[in-house]
Amino acid sequence: MATTRFRRIVLKLSGEALSGKNGFGIEPSVIKSIAAQIKEVAELGVEVAVVVGGGNIWRGKVGSEMGMDRATADYMGMLATVMNSLALQDSLENMGIPTRVQTSIEMRQVAEPYIRRRAIRHLEKKRVVIFAGGTGNPYFSTDTTAALRAAEIEADVILMAKNNVDGVYSDDPKVNKEAVKYDQLSYLDLLNEGLGVMDSTASSLCMDNDIPLIVFSITEDGNIKKAVLGENIGTIVRRHPK
Repeated sequence: MATTRFRRIVLKLSGEALSGKNGFGIEPSVIKSIAAQIKEVAELGVEVAVVVGGGNIWRGKVGSEMGMDRATADYMGMLATVMNSLALQDSLENMGIPTRVQTSIEMRQVAEPYIRRRAIRHLEKKRVVIFAGGTGNPYFSTDTTAALRAAEIEADVILMAKNNVDGVYSDDPKVNKEAVKYDQLSYLDLLNEGLGVMDSTASSLCMDNDIPLIVFSITEDGNIKKAVLGENIGTIVRRHPK
C-alpha cells in the first residue's frame, strides 16, 4: 500500500463541482467520478471528511441580492448542501464505502446531527463523513465550515477541489492570460492580496489553527489521491511557506 502524507483530511467540494457542464443541479456522471476518487483515497486508509457547497442549487448571496432576507437566503443554501451531501453519500455507498452525513441543522429522518466526538469515531472506523448544513449559522460560507470542521476533528489538511481552476493564480486566468500560478503561498498573502480562494473568515481560521490548504483541480481523475500521496499538484497554502 502506498504511503500517504496525511492521516485525516477534509475535502472541500464546491456545489458547482457536482453540476458538471450543466452549471446547475447534479450531474450523475460527475458525482460518480468524484465518489470514485474519494473511494480510491479511503481505500488507502486515509480518514476522509467532506464538506460540500450548495451553489449548484442555491446561493444565499444571490437571494439576498434579490431582496430576500439574508438569513433566510443562507438557510436555503444550507438545505441545498444537504441535498448534495445525500447524493454523494448514495454514490459512495453504491461503491461499497460506508458513509455518514452529519448536519448542523437537525433533520434526523435523513442524517445524523453534527456531533464532534461521533464524527471522529466514524472516521476512526474508516467511514467517510460528510458535513452538511454549513456551520448552521447564516452569514458563514461552506469554506468557513471546512476550516471549522478541520480544526474540530484535528484534520491534517484541507483539500480544496476546484472545477474551473488548477491552483491559485495572481488573477483570473480565464480573463487575464498573464496571470501567474503560485506553487505555494501564506494565508497572509491570500488576505493581503485578496486572491479569493476562500473567504477571509475561513483563511483566518486556517491560519490561526495552522491548517495547510491544497487548492487543485477536481476535473482530472486521480488528483485527490495525488494530493494525499504528497505529489506536487495545485497550490499549497500554509501559515508559513517553506
